[in-house]
Amino acid sequence: METILIVDDEKHYRLVLREVLQEEGYASFTAASGMEALDLLKSQVIDLVLTDVKMPGMTGIDLLEKIKEITPDLPVIIMTAYGSVEKAVEAMHKGAYTFILKPFENETLIAHIAKSISMYRVVQENARLRDAIQTRYHFGNIIGKSKPMQKLYEIIQKVSPTNASVLLEGESGTGKELVAKSIHYNSPRRDSSLVAVNCAAFAQSLLESELFGHEKGAFTGAAAMKKGRFELADKGTLFLDEIGELPMPLQVKLLRVLQEKTIERVGGTNPIPVDFRLIAATNKTLEDEVAKKTFREDLYYRLNVVKAVIPPLRERQEDIPLLMHHFIKKFSQESGSAGRVTGIRRDAAQILCDHPWNGNVRELENVIERAVIFASNECITPADLPSQIRQSRGGTLDLAGIPEGVGLAETLAAVEKRMIQRAMHLSGNVQTKAAQILGIGKSGLNQKLKKYNLDKALSIRE
Repeated sequence: METILIVDDEKHYRLVLREVLQEEGYASFTAASGMEALDLLKSQVIDLVLTDVKMPGMTGIDLLEKIKEITPDLPVIIMTAYGSVEKAVEAMHKGAYTFILKPFENETLIAHIAKSISMYRVVQENARLRDAIQTRYHFGNIIGKSKPMQKLYEIIQKVSPTNASVLLEGESGTGKELVAKSIHYNSPRRDSSLVAVNCAAFAQSLLESELFGHEKGAFTGAAAMKKGRFELADKGTLFLDEIGELPMPLQVKLLRVLQEKTIERVGGTNPIPVDFRLIAATNKTLEDEVAKKTFREDLYYRLNVVKAVIPPLRERQEDIPLLMHHFIKKFSQESGSAGRVTGIRRDAAQILCDHPWNGNVRELENVIERAVIFASNECITPADLPSQIRQSRGGTLDLAGIPEGVGLAETLAAVEKRMIQRAMHLSGNVQTKAAQILGIGKSGLNQKLKKYNLDKALSIRE
């Protein structure tokens, strides 16, 4: 039920209006002055203000100005028995929805109220959706506190306000599309479209039409004109995922578009201007592709204005606990089990921290989603994790596979050596971190590295 605030210094008029609004299904509050109205606005949810102009102290025009300072979108209808063109113009200029003269027909007033509240609801919904999008893709919500992620945040923060082309490199599943969305929704183009194309998902002939559009009759099946992704991204951002898979002929066309900012539809001859910001992503290293002559060098330099490398999960293992709890909360809410699954048991968390995550964040997200579904208690346990995750833990030793005659000391030494190798790999060969992973001192680690001749085999960094 919508709520209307009636502001008028005449008590009788306030009561009459309240009764009229009640009959139409509106709730209402009344105020005898502008100051009283402002107090109510601070404590109540109001959908529309209906105010008289001529009141002692604060006039209706003054109240209108104050309301617009507090809630700019809140509709205000001005009423007065002393109407004039000048007052109407002043009220509308200062943000009033409309201006109505006393006496008026109740039907006229109700029609104005219904229309203004309807428009207010549309404005509120648009603002809510915009805020939801910005919250979802704000770079501060990309999960991670590690040094590689801090560096990535810095790049996003600096490049987002610009129109510079961005090249995102990283393995599959690292979150390149999320970074692209974060850049777009923190840019001046946020109110326009972000248009995404996966270059590996189309055959060359279809991809050309998808990107550039086509004219009616351009080829068999082209029954109508179709706009391409470049046109759809006008004033916004075009995200070309898997740019390394773009066929060479289309690389030439893309280079021309980036140089001239115009396109021609397939089957067309008229140049069409396009204004877009380009973000490209690849799971390849484009410099290597240039060396192999599978990617144009001139296009690479056009794309590589700003390059951001999205780190694989194995290079930021300290972020795994943050990601685990983030996904547990997310999927608990989505599955309706919020409050039932609230955490993860330490032994299960350790299994996840030890896993190599070749599928990166996407793989971890899928594992947590499954665990939330199958969890029978409030905390995820090892039994809730997929068997392949449990079995891959740190290269689990297959006791059944140990040959007969191998003694305990030899077996323990083999396990110890394997754990040291694994810790050095996880820490990036940083001894201090490796010692922390193993739960031993740095001097103890040094001794064991020498014992197993690992100090020569590994490149150790302090």
